[in-house]
Amino acid sequence: MTAHGPLRLREKICYSVGDLASNLYWNTFAVYLLFFYTDVFGIPAAAAGTLFLVARLFDGVIDPVVGMVADRTETRWGRFRPYLLWICVPFAVMGVLTFTTPHLAAEGRLVWAYATYVPLMILFTAFSIPYSAMLGVISPDPAERTNLASLKFIFAYTGCVIVSGSLLPMTRAFGGGNPARGWQLSFVTYGIAFVILIFFTFSFTRERVRPVPTAEGSMKHDLRDLMGNRPWIILALMTITVILGSTVRNTVTAHYFKYFVGSQSVSLPFAGGPRTFSFVELVSTYNATGQGAAILGVILLNWFVRPMGKKRALGILLAVSTMSNAVFCLLKPDQLAAMFSFNVLGSITGAPLFALLWSMYADAADYSEWKTGRRATGLVFSASIMGTKIGGALGAASAGWLLAGVGFQPNIAEPPEVLHGLVMLMSLIPAAIGFFSLVLVLFYPLNEKKLAEVEIDLRVRRASTLAAATGG
Repeated sequence: MTAHGPLRLREKICYSVGDLASNLYWNTFAVYLLFFYTDVFGIPAAAAGTLFLVARLFDGVIDPVVGMVADRTETRWGRFRPYLLWICVPFAVMGVLTFTTPHLAAEGRLVWAYATYVPLMILFTAFSIPYSAMLGVISPDPAERTNLASLKFIFAYTGCVIVSGSLLPMTRAFGGGNPARGWQLSFVTYGIAFVILIFFTFSFTRERVRPVPTAEGSMKHDLRDLMGNRPWIILALMTITVILGSTVRNTVTAHYFKYFVGSQSVSLPFAGGPRTFSFVELVSTYNATGQGAAILGVILLNWFVRPMGKKRALGILLAVSTMSNAVFCLLKPDQLAAMFSFNVLGSITGAPLFALLWSMYADAADYSEWKTGRRATGLVFSASIMGTKIGGALGAASAGWLLAGVGFQPNIAEPPEVLHGLVMLMSLIPAAIGFFSLVLVLFYPLNEKKLAEVEIDLRVRRASTLAAATGG
């Protein structure tokens, strides 16, 4: 471990903008990809659901391998930073191809979707695992990592706001009546922005934490250590369920507004009378205000966690966000004020869950090093991202299959059973998954007292190693 002082604000910001760049894509996958495939690209909802499951599960299986390879990477830039430089351009190019609609028959378009989306997710893994693992090595201080995780997720949700507020209007503006062209050009724009932001992340960050030198372990030993890491196991299960619930809901949000809510006449203060808003305006505003509320929630996270600790804070936030989802089963299409209000409440309490879980993964990496004498930060975060991929895969696939199961057909007036299915996917289904996540919180073993013990012990070990290496 190198000498460590407080992280400078420039480094914190440059690290965090990497998550803004990442969410230009990840938020699109979560909110608009099913809509793009059904209503623009032109493949059935069930086929899109199967594509999500195959791509993300295949990608999830290789996550631990990428993490273990990254743990064994040695360059003058560190273990994890070089992957950001190596991957950013190929990923941006594949993103453009994924959102390109070829002039092919339905079967050919489905082949194109697999041939572009699966490699895109693999490249996303090769980028996101090293980037996420940097949180565990940029500082040895758990409190500072929590602060950095909060800032990281503020920028992440800023990326979500950008996608929510700009993507659909941008596809209309670029398309000029041709939606397929609009989506393609939008991702040319996002790709350029992604590469520029990742260059800043790579250039102005450092890796400071080095594991205590030990005999080189095998990947089998690393996996055995991970399976013995109880805090990580609980966190991984929570990640799967939290992501599963949010993905089910986010995946059908555009469909919910297009087919259940539709265009609505709204009387706004000082507007001189009612105005009719299209579903594009409504869903863009709904998502953007939700992501804005998410930023506020992440900003308040440290204030909320400090007096009660991470575990209790996680349980309270999860309970309120779950209730906010469940309420949607009672709302009618014209109850926009209630929709927006509960979406803001759910975002303020739901968004910090991800920042909190990510800082807790860094704690789990510390716990593993304390318990085994070996540190595998890349593996801990890669296996955690695997949980994200599994939850996202199951959520997106379930949404596609359930829509197909109730008879959804794009661009028609939907029958009552389809509308009821959309309401359930926005409300009680994600709420039930959230309740299961809440039960898992009870079994998480690392409280603040245990974390302090682990941190002090690791500092002593690392200081002794540094002194021996320098002859001190």
